Amino acid sequence: MTGKPGAATGGLYLHVLVLAIVIVCELIGIQRLSIGLGTVIFLPILYAFALGILLNPAIFKASAKFLSKDAVKLSGAMITVAIMPFIAKFGTTVGPQISKIIEAGPALVLQELGNLGTILVAFPVAVFLLKMGREAVGATYSIDREPNLALIADKYGLNSPEGAGAMGVYATGTLIGTFVFAIMPPLVHGLGIFDVRALAMSCGVGSGSMLAACTGGLVAVVPDQKDIILALAAASNILTYATGLYVGMFVALPLTEWLYNKARPSDRKTA
Repeated sequence: MTGKPGAATGGLYLHVLVLAIVIVCELIGIQRLSIGLGTVIFLPILYAFALGILLNPAIFKASAKFLSKDAVKLSGAMITVAIMPFIAKFGTTVGPQISKIIEAGPALVLQELGNLGTILVAFPVAVFLLKMGREAVGATYSIDREPNLALIADKYGLNSPEGAGAMGVYATGTLIGTFVFAIMPPLVHGLGIFDVRALAMSCGVGSGSMLAACTGGLVAVVPDQKDIILALAAASNILTYATGLYVGMFVALPLTEWLYNKARPSDRKTA
């Protein structure tokens, strides 16, 4: 006996642990913290995410006694599967709100160009402040969700410096993005600058967990606008998946590559 759980036992413990985390987080419920500019909304998904990180065997060594490495790998793979019913539910909200979605006009379609802001903000920081190499290309050309990772994998390979940069941002977004997207919408809404429809569209960045956190926080602040928030966020997310790959392929990635070659001509990628 090695004392380590097998794959089947580890999987059982994993399900029990996840169920326990869900129960605890639901009992805590939604918490609100007023900070002057607005109200920070803490959703159960935030507590669950934090507890999941803390109980990871890589952080909390005692967890390794009942969670095998195979079970931990399984939990990562199951995220995509688990989020599918949620995405399907969002899809059902689009139809009844189609007239209001059409009223949003070109903003909903052209919003993908806003994702180029990651280059504007992150590229100078990565190259000039953090002194990153070609990792900066993969790390800053997008927010690096699944379609963006696929593009980097196809063009450079995930074992390349560009792949390492993209994977780093993907992991960071998974760990921190949910928190940021849950907190920002209520705060920005509290400023009274943006229409709630614009904030709803901003939730659809191509990430299921970020979409859930963002819409949850926004609906908690404006519950009477729930239907239109969910519909616009869902439509935005669908369009991000549909158009994001092409914007990344033909605009964002070539632009980032060009900027990097200008900033570091000695490190130019050769065919």
